[in-house]
Amino acid sequence: MVNSFCHMELNSNDPAKAKEFYKSLFDWEYQEWPMEDGEYTIIKTGKDPGGGIFKNPVPDQAPSHWLIYIEVSDIESATSKASELGATVFKEVTEIPDMGKFSVLQDPTGAVFALWETTKKDG
Repeated sequence: MVNSFCHMELNSNDPAKAKEFYKSLFDWEYQEWPMEDGEYTIIKTGKDPGGGIFKNPVPDQAPSHWLIYIEVSDIESATSKASELGATVFKEVTEIPDMGKFSVLQDPTGAVFALWETTKKDG
């Protein structure tokens, strides 16, 4: 469903410790996904929205935090509209090959969120 929460990620300053904590608390299962600049851990809870854990890309500027993603049908337009409405764009539209595109914004009240457009085609 467009304009609904579709994914969440833990940007952690200590991913190993975070994974241990959440596995002990919720019995989550994980699937590791290698990336060029590290490792991404997919959280497998059996329910949507899905989630992930990875190394906080800006640990000196932000503490560990959860980031929510909202699905949109046209990420370029949604990012532009959010900016026009007073949002600060922290990360411009960025493509993840064979998956989708995302941007990271801060709303006028200071809350940070991400937009996501799926571009992967089934079949």
